[in-house]
Amino acid sequence: MELVRQPIFLLLMTASASFEVFLSCVNYFGFGDEPKLVKNSVLAVMLLSGLFGAVLSASAAVAREIRTGTALAVLSKPIGRAQFLLAKYFGLAAALTVLTYFNALAALFASRMAFDAYGSVDIQALALFGGAIGSGYIFAGFTNFFLRRPFMADAVLSVVVTLTIGFVIMSLLKKEIIWIDGNKGVDWRLVPASILILFALWILAALALACSTRFEMIPTLAICSALFLIGLMSDYFYQKAGGKINGGPPFATVLYTIVPNWQQFWLADLLETGKQFPWTYVGKAFLYVVTYVGATLSLALFLFQDRELS
Repeated sequence: MELVRQPIFLLLMTASASFEVFLSCVNYFGFGDEPKLVKNSVLAVMLLSGLFGAVLSASAAVAREIRTGTALAVLSKPIGRAQFLLAKYFGLAAALTVLTYFNALAALFASRMAFDAYGSVDIQALALFGGAIGSGYIFAGFTNFFLRRPFMADAVLSVVVTLTIGFVIMSLLKKEIIWIDGNKGVDWRLVPASILILFALWILAALALACSTRFEMIPTLAICSALFLIGLMSDYFYQKAGGKINGGPPFATVLYTIVPNWQQFWLADLLETGKQFPWTYVGKAFLYVVTYVGATLSLALFLFQDRELS
């Protein structure tokens, strides 16, 4: 609840979702591949907004509380450091789940609204999206003014609910503009793709939490961004070091195992093939997330155990 009450969280959530829908309203010159460009772009926006959300939320949950003395006040009670850190991570993971869910709804909106050279902007879906966001803000303003409730928390909850209702209404409406390849509506394959991106954000949250036990927000953002870029190129670096599928040099194998491989969670290329996502792969990716997050939280606890809090 503390994280969703941050103004930056509401701003990041609505700005990223609005930008995803904006990408589906632009005229491209993709020679029939305009919908594919939109899908790849919205997934990239979802991943990058989650990166900033993970770093900002982790810094607010740990680094700022250490600096202000809140962590010392909490740990003076019968609460261990492991319990404190795990509670922070699960709260951070829950906030990122809300952010990803909201962006996934916007991505599904964009998949329906995307058009090729023979189409035009889907005014119905655009009006539903704008109306859902606007009504959520209006409801939060009403509860804040008349009921004296916190605006940020109510705004996050209300826009999530109103966008969900708007998406249900949109999915029941018939799409008037049909792509030249025959696709008539929402691309539901974005659902497992969004789940995989959520898995990647959970790993980023664990890395950001580990960094926040020692550093402030800017160094944490720099370290997480570096790990993000290195992880995107880990396959290339591993092959350049002589690594192969059946093994490689020991030092390269160790580094390849330690660095998170974000390509395992980026399956946007599969959207271009027209094939369905294998849900068994999503299950295997979840096992990878559990083991990697467990190892990262163990490192975070090791760094936090002897951290001076006074």
